Amino acid sequence: MSQLFSPYQLGSLSLANRIVIAPMCQYSAENGCANDWHSIHLGHLALSGAGLMIVEATAVEPDGRISPFDLGLWNDETEAALAQALRPARRWSQMPIAIQLAHAGRKASTAKPWEGGGQLDPDKGGWTVHAPSAVGFENYPRLPRALTRDDIGRLCEAFAGSARRAVRLGFDAIELHGAHGYLMHQFLSPLSNKREDDYGGSLENRMRFPLEVLDAIRAVVPAGYPVGFRISGTDWVEGGWDIEQSIVFVKAGQARGAAFVDVSGGGISTAQKIPLGPSYQVPLARAVKQATGLPTMAVGLITEPEQAEAIIGTGEADFVALARGILYDPRWPWHAAAALGATVKAPSQYLRSPPRQHSKLFA
Repeated sequence: MSQLFSPYQLGSLSLANRIVIAPMCQYSAENGCANDWHSIHLGHLALSGAGLMIVEATAVEPDGRISPFDLGLWNDETEAALAQALRPARRWSQMPIAIQLAHAGRKASTAKPWEGGGQLDPDKGGWTVHAPSAVGFENYPRLPRALTRDDIGRLCEAFAGSARRAVRLGFDAIELHGAHGYLMHQFLSPLSNKREDDYGGSLENRMRFPLEVLDAIRAVVPAGYPVGFRISGTDWVEGGWDIEQSIVFVKAGQARGAAFVDVSGGGISTAQKIPLGPSYQVPLARAVKQATGLPTMAVGLITEPEQAEAIIGTGEADFVALARGILYDPRWPWHAAAALGATVKAPSQYLRSPPRQHSKLFA
């Protein structure tokens, strides 16, 4: 039996297999509101046969968006728009759907990637950005303003408010974005956090804000509701955040009720040196899983069914999360099931689609 296609119970959530659709920014929202593009994007991925889909990084306040076109969940208007966008996927698919809640911190106020991605000036649609310290991202010209203690408390409330809305919308889990150089990661990494109060300096202090956000969200979601983190297992920069600190952080989150961890890497500095290659970040996930036992997602150039099967079968991670690969091949789980002799769910309208040699593909 394929381990990739074995079921898994994640808190109150039952997953049919170990394939996760990772959150992928679309830069297509309007004032934080989802629209028809999101209905199309989420709808076709919901028919892919994956075990879980995580909606893209969704800002908890307008200033937390990476770009002016990021998805948001901070008021009734953004909540209603997301409900509408999800409706087709919910009608035609039973796939569980989670959401990633996020704040971009010093990496906010940028253009769309296909329009250069640079920092936007206020007269071109940008805004003043905030961060743990007045330390800018290297290639952005304007420095962020350091968050006050009152700002930090307000942001915890903003995350909790978005979590309440996520539960109302029927999302099955919440992932907190603590990776890729965004706000929570900025607090964690000594490269970006130069604070001298109890939110900076020691590892314990640098972990304080993300853990307070976790506490605030756990307080407003139902018992057993899965809340986890996406982290960068390392900054890939000497003297920065690393796997040893990641393990300490994950253990602290686990003690406070974190249900899973999604282990990525990098994003805090342009000085990062990433050893790109197939499964290049899987060792980070393996280290976290072995040290903590927390349900773990692996990411990073996982492209082949046999590769994903080996990651799950050897216990390196509990899930594999696909991003660009599943955009390129939205039926990747079908093709993986065919290659591994497994079965996968598909809509009735597509039951006659497999080639004859895979006539028993669909459960």
